[in-house]
Amino acid sequence: MAAKMQEPDWSDLRIVLALARFGTLAEAARRLRVDPTTVARRVVRAEAALGVRLFDRVEGNWRPTAAGASAAVAAERMEGEAGALAEAVAGADTRVAGTVRLTAVPLLVDRLLVPALPALLARHPDLTVELVAEPRALSLTRREADLALRLARPTGEQAPLARRIGRLAYAAYGPTGADAAALPWIGYDDSMADLPPARRMMELAARDGRPMAGLRVNDGGGLLQAIRAGIGRGLLPRAVGDGAAGLARLDDPDAVLERELWLMIHPELRGLARVRAVVAWLDAVFGDG
Repeated sequence: MAAKMQEPDWSDLRIVLALARFGTLAEAARRLRVDPTTVARRVVRAEAALGVRLFDRVEGNWRPTAAGASAAVAAERMEGEAGALAEAVAGADTRVAGTVRLTAVPLLVDRLLVPALPALLARHPDLTVELVAEPRALSLTRREADLALRLARPTGEQAPLARRIGRLAYAAYGPTGADAAALPWIGYDDSMADLPPARRMMELAARDGRPMAGLRVNDGGGLLQAIRAGIGRGLLPRAVGDGAAGLARLDDPDAVLERELWLMIHPELRGLARVRAVVAWLDAVFGDG
């Protein structure tokens, strides 16, 4: 006989939602600023109130059961409604305050977003921006981020969330003061081999009739450092390479490349003043021409 269901506590459902989103006690606890034992205890309390098991433990991860997934969906809806009420009561349609979580590849975060951030924070002192430098495509639908910058047009369920925000022109770079033409091209590892810059550098190496450098990298930041160290040549966004110490742009017309930059916005957050402020800042930083 099934246990009698009681009305669950909203604060317990917040814990359930966080655990469903992030998968481990440690990460859910970190995001909620509580300790892992509190997360585990509150999940047990929610399960007792609802009379069902909400999670299965699989190799150290907490995976929602069917009931847990339903509870997380309901909790997310309640979270959105509570947030909307708080925003309305606080007059948040005109006040930029709170946290916006923005993800992009490390090269864009380190070289373009962080240097541009002081102006945004000075303009909105009650705003907090969480910059997540992550090559992996975080999911907006699972609320891993509020905003995401992508160097390719999103597909699938993410496609309706996206709009083109700009273009990044690429060029070839070598180390300052070196005979760059004598240096090999630096390649990306297999996980990045399908990216346009990776394919183009392989084509350039074939054009020159020379092998690639004895180094493979998995992100643009590593490529920049490898070029600076004199290991070889590489393709970087001009917005990054032109301002980087120790690099010199090369006059190689075959190395010219352009990539679209896409911005994804969680649909439930589009109207929030803090999100609009960050989006306007990104438009100014990247300016789609």
